[in-house]
Amino acid sequence: MTNIQKSPSLLFCIVMDAIGYLSFAIPGVGEFSDVIWAPISAIVFAKTFGGAKGVFGGIFNFIEEIMPGMDIIPSFTIMWFLTQKAGAAKQSEIIPVKAK
Repeated sequence: MTNIQKSPSLLFCIVMDAIGYLSFAIPGVGEFSDVIWAPISAIVFAKTFGGAKGVFGGIFNFIEEIMPGMDIIPSFTIMWFLTQKAGAAKQSEIIPVKAK
């Protein structure tokens, strides 16, 4: 049996990035909330995208969320675009061959 991982939706990725941005909504609370949000976000990222790209992205996402002022990077949405582009490139490389 094969294990096929379904790609997350763009809406899900945008919502996850928006949750990360919410730390700026309340002055003075932002950096404290990032200490809580960063590991949660990294785990969700790794589980969502899976494999090596999920682990690498999760580590990047953790660093991005925990560092002051770096929350502006939409890491979930960027990874969504990268995975969609990679999927399109793989499909376009397939050349159909007709048997005689």
